[in-house]
Amino acid sequence: MTETLERPLTTGTVELRTDRGWLPVCDSAWLIPGRGVAVLLPDGGQAALFLDRAGRPYAIGNRDPFTGAYVLSRGLTGSADGRPYVASPLLKQRFDLATGACLDDAAVSVPVYETRLAAEATEAAAA
Repeated sequence: MTETLERPLTTGTVELRTDRGWLPVCDSAWLIPGRGVAVLLPDGGQAALFLDRAGRPYAIGNRDPFTGAYVLSRGLTGSADGRPYVASPLLKQRFDLATGACLDDAAVSVPVYETRLAAEATEAAAA
């Protein structure tokens, strides 16, 4: 049996904002909603990149602050009160993809990276 995956209608290069400006990281067609990928940053750090079912990209730090392991890109995604999150694959703490806040411990958070699709940025600049 063949299964067809629904792909987001919006395509383009996903970019993360770093201290050096916008960094192209991958084509959105390579991302599967609900599944994360790890991105190596120019400073040697890592980000976990996700795409939701509406085609919106999110990026947070890939390091799980509870264990120190770089694994958040492998976590399970979901939503709580309409907010997208990823649950660490190790100890299952949940991190809000928009804010980086830990939903299970208010004293803990992970970095958040602003994201955009390059095609959207180009169209907006031309308008």
